[in-house]
Formats: sequence, structure tokens, C-alpha cells
Amino acid sequence: MARSRTSKAWLQEHVNDHYVHQAQKDGYRSRAAYKLMEIDDKDKLLKPGLWVADLGAAPGSWSQVAKRRVGDAGRVFALDILEMTPIHGVEFVQGDFREESVLAQFTQLLNGRQMDLVICDMAPNISGMAVIDQGRSYHLCELALEFCTDHLKPGGHFLVKTFQGSGYNEYLQQMRAMFASVLSRKPAASRDRSSEIYLLGKGKKP
Repeated sequence: MARSRTSKAWLQEHVNDHYVHQAQKDGYRSRAAYKLMEIDDKDKLLKPGLWVADLGAAPGSWSQVAKRRVGDAGRVFALDILEMTPIHGVEFVQGDFREESVLAQFTQLLNGRQMDLVICDMAPNISGMAVIDQGRSYHLCELALEFCTDHLKPGGHFLVKTFQGSGYNEYLQQMRAMFASVLSRKPAASRDRSSEIYLLGKGKKP
């Protein structure tokens, strides 16, 4: 079957993408690594010794960045519905974040300790229907925020991928209720045509 013009264009863009080449050169699993690195360079989220939860981690580039930056004294816990090739020093649970049993298995790993930082680059399977995709995306974002309610320590930070459009303002208000400040970030590695925007909640309120 012939590729559609859209997928051909995407493939061409991917092959010529600076960040794709850079990721291959630097040993990162995807170009998304540079989004987290740029945000972290600006906002200083990852520090040696921190405990970090990475929600929606596969293929693992954010976990790679987090582990390198928190070092041996820090811990990184990753979760995704997809399989993820092991990363040295990263503890991983495979399963659907929306299921209680999976969440229970993941929280067991944390051993009662609250996280210093929660990062979330989750996206739903795309149906191509904007209203449905937006709804699914914000459902995942809300679950990640609920996770922060229970497992992020007071003063901790939360970085989450969102999409501008329906549901964005409501979600922004929910984050403002939980964090001392909420900032938006659009790293250079985000493709211009993408509506994705990262929200950073700093300083979880007690």
C-alpha cells in the first residue's frame, strides 16, 4: 500500500530532523530528550539525589536524561503502557496508568516515599478526531495531577505535556490551585506545527 502524502512528509521531516540525528549521536532513544534538557537547563528541576517519577516514559529518553542528571544517589521510577528496553538504574513498570492495579504496582516501588519531581510526556493513541484526542489527552493529564496529589512532596515540581485547545484553560486552573506558580514552556525541539505545550508546576502547595 502506498504511503499517504502526510506520512511521507512526516518521514521526510523525521529523516532530516536535527534533533533526531543528535539523539542518535548522543545515545538518546528519541528527540524528546532535548525537550526535557532544555526545560531543565532553564528551570533547574533535576539535581543529584532527587527521586523522580516518569509517567508515560517509553521509549525512555526522559528517563535517560533524568537518570544522568540525578546520578547514582537519585532514583528514577518509570511507567508506560508500552514495553521499554531497560535503562540502568531506572525502575520500570509496564501497564496502563488508568488501571488501579497498575498504579498500585507502581506506587509499591516508591516504598512510601514522596517524589521530588514528577515528569509526564504522556499522549493518548491518536484517533485523528481533535475533540476525542483532546479529551483523552486531558484525562491522562488529570490522572498525572492526581498522582501528584498523592505522591509529590510539598514544594515538589511537576512537568507535563499538554495541548493548546479545548480543556487547556481548565487544566491550567487545576494546576494553579495545586502549585505556587505555573509556567508554560515550548522548547526548541517541539515542532513548530505541534500544539503541544509543557506546563511546569513549581512548588506544590502544602
